[in-house]
Amino acid sequence: MHPMLNIAVKAARRAGQIINRASLDLDLVQISKKQHNDFVTEVDKAAEAAIIDTLKTAYPDHAILAEESGRSENESDYVWIIDPLDGTTNFIHGFPYYGVSIALAHKGIVTQAVIYDPTRNDLFTASRGRGAFLNDRRIRVGRRDRLGDALIGTGFPFRETDGLEAYGRLFAEMTRSCTGLRRPGAAALDLANVAAGRLDGFFEQGINAWDMAAGSLLITEAGGLVGNYMGESDFLQLGEIVAGNPKIYAQMVPILSPYSRVAKTSE
Repeated sequence: MHPMLNIAVKAARRAGQIINRASLDLDLVQISKKQHNDFVTEVDKAAEAAIIDTLKTAYPDHAILAEESGRSENESDYVWIIDPLDGTTNFIHGFPYYGVSIALAHKGIVTQAVIYDPTRNDLFTASRGRGAFLNDRRIRVGRRDRLGDALIGTGFPFRETDGLEAYGRLFAEMTRSCTGLRRPGAAALDLANVAAGRLDGFFEQGINAWDMAAGSLLITEAGGLVGNYMGESDFLQLGEIVAGNPKIYAQMVPILSPYSRVAKTSE
């Protein structure tokens, strides 16, 4: 295992321990609201602090971009992109679908990825050019080649609900086009599950870099494709993502492209 990936795994497991301990007594968890439907708990903050502590101890010069604490002051070619607890709303309710996402970008390209599901003790890892793994076993994207047979993950607009009307139309179109649409509520884990072939594809808009960075490398290393709704490569910056095996991806893009932010920003 790449030494940087090794440190990321250590950080993710530390965060997972904090999350699992807190999940045993959710009534004690302090919750505050960032904005509409967007919550942060002391658990997010403690998990993030543990991750940053682990990474900074090993690589003090690296920069950090983390959901709760933002971007670190220092400039570096190496940036750790961290979501300490993706699926906070699920966690608060005891709905066991949430995870830790840690990615390392070097000069803007994601090179290391870890997604850890603490409730299942599932560890997804990838290093650029070395394949994707679940608990040390090689994973590949699913083999289904018709969107009509595909199980597709998504996320609903929840912070800015003004996007709901357009999403409703897209939801209807996608529901007619695939065999089932799922919305489990933690994009990082959804992307990891695409890499493992448990979901055939995924799409979401209004999503942050820390939700996508690790999952995107897992998927490409597992033989899949990732892009924005137009099928282009700037999904991290644009905040929208479509992912899947190459055949499913190719069938999703034409459905999604009219809804892309690319069109909206160029108008």
